[in-house]
Amino acid sequence: MHNKRFIEESFPVKEVSKESAREKNIRHGHISTLHIWWARRPLASSRTTAYAALIPPPKSIDEWQQKKEFIVELSKWENSNNRKYIERAREEILKANNGEVPKVLDPFSGGGAIPLEALRLGCETYAGDLNPVAVLIEKCTLEYPQKYGKPVSKKDFLSKRPWQKKEESTDQLNFDSNDTVNPLLEDVKYWGEWVLHKAKKEIGRFYPEESDGSVPVGYIWARTIPCQNPTCGAEIPLMRQFWLAKKKNKKISLYPYIEKGSNPEVQFKIVGDGYGPMPEGFDPSHGTVSRAIATCSVCGSVINANTTRRLFKEGKAGEKMIAVVTHKEGTTGKHYRIATESDMEIFKRAEEYLTEKREKLLDEWGIDPVPDEPLPPTGTLGFRIQRYNMNTWGDLFNLRQKLALITFTEKVRQAHKRMLESGYEPDYALAVVSYLGLGLNRIADKDSVLCRLISQTEAIGYTYTRQALPMLWDYFEMDPIKNVSGWNTILREILENIKYIVFSKQNPIIVKQASAADLPYQDNYFDAVLTDPPYYDNVPYSYLSDFFYVWLKRSLGDLYPDLFSTPLTPKKNEIVAYSNGPGGWDDGKAFFENMLKKSFQEIYRVLKPNGIAVIVYAHKSTAGWETLINSLLDSGLIVTGAWPINTEMEARLRANESAALASSIYIVARKMERESTGFYNQVREELENYLNKKLERLWEEGISGSDFFIAAIGSAIVVFGKYQKVMDYAGNVVRAEGLLKDVRRIVTDYAVKKILHNGFAGEITDLTRFYVLYRWEFGAAKAPFDEARKLAQSCSIDLANEWSRHGFIKKEKEFIRVLGPQERDEKELKNVSELIDVLHKVLLLWEKSKQDEIIELLQESGFGESEAFYRVAQAISETLPNELKEKKLLDGFLSGKERLREAIKDTQIKQGELFE
Repeated sequence: MHNKRFIEESFPVKEVSKESAREKNIRHGHISTLHIWWARRPLASSRTTAYAALIPPPKSIDEWQQKKEFIVELSKWENSNNRKYIERAREEILKANNGEVPKVLDPFSGGGAIPLEALRLGCETYAGDLNPVAVLIEKCTLEYPQKYGKPVSKKDFLSKRPWQKKEESTDQLNFDSNDTVNPLLEDVKYWGEWVLHKAKKEIGRFYPEESDGSVPVGYIWARTIPCQNPTCGAEIPLMRQFWLAKKKNKKISLYPYIEKGSNPEVQFKIVGDGYGPMPEGFDPSHGTVSRAIATCSVCGSVINANTTRRLFKEGKAGEKMIAVVTHKEGTTGKHYRIATESDMEIFKRAEEYLTEKREKLLDEWGIDPVPDEPLPPTGTLGFRIQRYNMNTWGDLFNLRQKLALITFTEKVRQAHKRMLESGYEPDYALAVVSYLGLGLNRIADKDSVLCRLISQTEAIGYTYTRQALPMLWDYFEMDPIKNVSGWNTILREILENIKYIVFSKQNPIIVKQASAADLPYQDNYFDAVLTDPPYYDNVPYSYLSDFFYVWLKRSLGDLYPDLFSTPLTPKKNEIVAYSNGPGGWDDGKAFFENMLKKSFQEIYRVLKPNGIAVIVYAHKSTAGWETLINSLLDSGLIVTGAWPINTEMEARLRANESAALASSIYIVARKMERESTGFYNQVREELENYLNKKLERLWEEGISGSDFFIAAIGSAIVVFGKYQKVMDYAGNVVRAEGLLKDVRRIVTDYAVKKILHNGFAGEITDLTRFYVLYRWEFGAAKAPFDEARKLAQSCSIDLANEWSRHGFIKKEKEFIRVLGPQERDEKELKNVSELIDVLHKVLLLWEKSKQDEIIELLQESGFGESEAFYRVAQAISETLPNELKEKKLLDGFLSGKERLREAIKDTQIKQGELFE
């Protein structure tokens, strides 16, 4: 029998979920500000699940309550470096491991959140990833702060820097003591400022100050195409909208107008608060282009999307500087003016200097200083820009942006050379310059032709606002030297990170580039594996990170020859399912499943007997879960627990038109002996008993919708996975697909009873049952076809039959949408008898105040006196957000429910249907 751990018996899901979601809004000192990484796990859930996986379960209710309260406090951002909590957690982990420091591995380390928290808790930590960009981020997050960031005497520190002028010594950050400094932090600050000073001296003239002392913080550009009307031919500035500032107390916009003459063209002026009046009838939200369909402001001609893309492909598209954004010291906010010929002249001079500098650096570096590596193949998940004649990574930057980036790259390289000349140890110089390389990456992320000015905040949007590179018609070019989001802020955030992630205890940390399917560690080595593997094709990590790889190769490539020897990031063995290979999606899926299985087998191999693994999974499709479950079963790992933890901001979820998961499932698994064969009838009964108890707990924790189904799947593996194999009486092995059908059925039955508050689940039809569950699981969003199909199957419905008739189920490409009453055609709702159809018709009649017709319909259908009818209406209302039209109709109808029922009763009496 293994020594149980706290996480196998209990976990404060609701409270840790709250802290994990809150963390998404935290910037100061958070590792997300050191460098972007996609789908990085929250530190709160990483820290608390690691702790709960390494301590024993409580022996009493009182101890459980104390531990729960402690875990909640430990999860809070403000306590992440609180010695009171961290030291207690470390001591308890040591005690639980017989005084030995546990060895912990994360083979899919990515942005480093999970190993950082294992390190914080005093573990001997090993981190690895195949992606070289991730490995460098991990070195700067995990390895270098512990190795070089320990406090030293300020006197000793300065005595080793005779080359630094006294007035350059830095005391600007608050230290615990005036006598000590963090040498890594101080040196990164010094050389970061050195890089900025040198870059400003060389290219500052291309971002000149205004005559009143204002400084440019950026420039607004629009791409252009020629109007295809032969009698027009005007240049169309492609702008999705014209707002510059759209705040509560500040509304400023560009206003396009036609400069008449022999060759009419679109000109701009600035209107709104502090400028000219906003023209009557002008709506800045309506631009000239949407989904690649462009409208000419001169003649009104419309250019279709295919033509727009063709013009880009043929090199007939251009770009135009529209406005300059400035800021004056001592004043608040940004100011705007229309770009002039002088602004374009300066830009052209920058272009000339770029040509000269590019040739010089090409000779010095032996590589084109502007990245000429190709973009991913057309059709790669998340990449749409290739359709607009962007073919290399360098095409993501305009000419002045290229000049700025290669100049900063050159200064970073020169800084490293100066460090060595000043007597720095090579390994230490490498650590210092690595942070400058990450800083350069962050400049690139904020200064490409895929960045926009966000009118609601007047801030710069990043290149990677999400896990994709979509086309942007108008963009914001940042001045990286003077903009508040430029080098100075990036450097400050790097320093805050270094300060925040230096721990008082010297913990061993090993960072390696390695494939999770072939780990470079001996058998039975680790006490725990805590990891977050990729989810099918959710995130195309290697293709996304190539954006950063090409710049790191130029700034640090010579210093990390093992990491940056290939043209782009390694893709052959990346454990992600891509559909753009020779075999398409089927080959990509098979490759992913095989590699994930190998990774789990490797985790099993390197774990000590009775070792524990916590595996985070968040794929919203049950196909993804089938793969995970089968991979776990084939690896030998036995699942002993599963907990859903909310990791997403509510605002992000509400913004999605398609269904999105809020939770990640933290699956707990063990390396231990399995029970022999289980027979499916017996396992199914065991599964039902276990799940009903577990579902009650999940419901009490407030888990709902898609997250409830996914959490149930995680829990079901606990029963299914403890057997070497599960067989039916015919001798067939039952795999994950069979398990998930039963899980769906059990969860569906449970959810309907809960949603309808018991007692009425048996009175509703399968179709109504499907509608209620769909609204509960997906809300008003569209759902992937396969997920909707499986939900329909659990309600005994054939989805294809339903969308072919005039009902509420509609197929939209690979999605299913369930229509609300406001989306349905009233003509289709004649002679209806199905509960949902009757309810929809009632709601449409209620909206038009047609009470007599409502009474007639409810009498004829028989639902007027049906408690189930009103309970269904109430249940649907409870699943929907307040802003939805369907919710408002339901609430309005239900508010008059009792008066309506009385009216129906009176009508029946008058008609002689009831006798007093």
